[in-house]
Amino acid sequence: MKSASKSDVSTGEDENTLYYQLADKLRRLIQSGAFEPGEKLPSIRRLSEEHRVSLNTAKSALALLEDWRTIEVRPQSGHYVRRPPEQLPKLSSTQPNGEACVIQTNIPTRMNAAIGSGAEPTLGAAVQSTQLMPLTVLNKSYQKVMRDLPDACFGYDGVPGHETLRKSIAKRGTEAGYVVSPDDIVITSGAKEAVYLSIKCVAPPGSIVAIESPAYYALLEVLQSLGLKAVEVACDPETGIQLDHLDHVLGKYDISACTIVSNFSNPTGSLMPEENKKRLVDILNRYQVPLVEDDVYGDLSFRSPRPRAVKAYDTEGRILYCGSFSKTLSPGLRLGWCIPGRYLQQFQLMKLVVNQCTSVAPQLVAAEILETGAYDRHLRKVRAQFAEQMDDALRAVRNCFPEGVRASRPSGGHVLWIEMPRHVDAMKMYHTLSEEGIQFAPGPIFSPSGAFKNFIRINTGFPWSPFLHRQVERMGQYIRNGK
Repeated sequence: MKSASKSDVSTGEDENTLYYQLADKLRRLIQSGAFEPGEKLPSIRRLSEEHRVSLNTAKSALALLEDWRTIEVRPQSGHYVRRPPEQLPKLSSTQPNGEACVIQTNIPTRMNAAIGSGAEPTLGAAVQSTQLMPLTVLNKSYQKVMRDLPDACFGYDGVPGHETLRKSIAKRGTEAGYVVSPDDIVITSGAKEAVYLSIKCVAPPGSIVAIESPAYYALLEVLQSLGLKAVEVACDPETGIQLDHLDHVLGKYDISACTIVSNFSNPTGSLMPEENKKRLVDILNRYQVPLVEDDVYGDLSFRSPRPRAVKAYDTEGRILYCGSFSKTLSPGLRLGWCIPGRYLQQFQLMKLVVNQCTSVAPQLVAAEILETGAYDRHLRKVRAQFAEQMDDALRAVRNCFPEGVRASRPSGGHVLWIEMPRHVDAMKMYHTLSEEGIQFAPGPIFSPSGAFKNFIRINTGFPWSPFLHRQVERMGQYIRNGK
């Protein structure tokens, strides 16, 4: 196994193509102010003539600008420069209470059921609408593999998972910046199993794990179930875990592992810059601490290219990389995977003990979708839709919440982290509004110490609607009046 150099990495778009060069030229013109927000761009034919390219090249360039969220299409009118939504004030960096301390993970009463399952439009659970799943493609693929490969679909499989899917995942690894063999990959029943088994491999009961703060509450449940302790590490809402603070924590405590969501973290939506990812690997190698990297949102970047994983800079096999199709294809597939690096043998043993193997039929379905190109076509569509829904949610919060409210500015994924005035108690707000059928995730469940008392996370995984807008209006009323 090796990490990929820059020249090895596929960004999903060839920068040497004429359409990419034209798109990049137009983007720079827009950024320079040559085209104003809301201004109409030249027609496809005019672009073709002015830049001496084919109509197809001009069309592809405009499609790429749409992917980059630089322009938008107005039906029967043309292409226009996007007007960026007015932003709320930026969040300040999160700071755990005082000096980093070792604490038992102790989550408030389990709230998954109350937050919502996502079957209906919700601001609570971090799930996507079925409208953003390729249901027709999934159904056709299921029919095909059931018809053509019944013996494989209904039989046992080896612990690592079906080779067809592992090969497909290995091919796509270059988009996230890493190069691995199919034999380096283990298919799991969702990303949560991958994270659970990864932590179990490297952190014995009673040991200490360094976590970003705030952290996804399901991770806290995993730590608690494994009898582990946690040290909260400060995070920047835009760039993720603060490396100086992590360095301090690793020097002070005997840390068994570190865990992060590197790209579009849940709940803040932060994205680690490439230089931070490189430095993170250097720090972890210096202390010889493994990293469990959760990258379930990486494919949902609003802009091309897809951000690299920290795994791309792994030189010593210390990173256990976890991915999933739950946020892109369907959570019902229950398909994730792990690249455990030097811990491969331990991970496979843990997988064997927990559930023998992952269901084969969904693996073959996912492999079919990846190999036919349907996955990339689907991503191109839903990335733009997720970006639109994030803009809609930010616009609603800006219009409905009182002044003084701050919000994250994610460039991928579908969660929004909101800071309310200090006097607002997110847990009290949750209990009051949940009785009215309004769901969201209160800040304290993202911290083992119960921090972030005046923070909430809302889901932006559903097309915006009057139903969701009314809920945001009611939340704003509560923040304003305290009831």
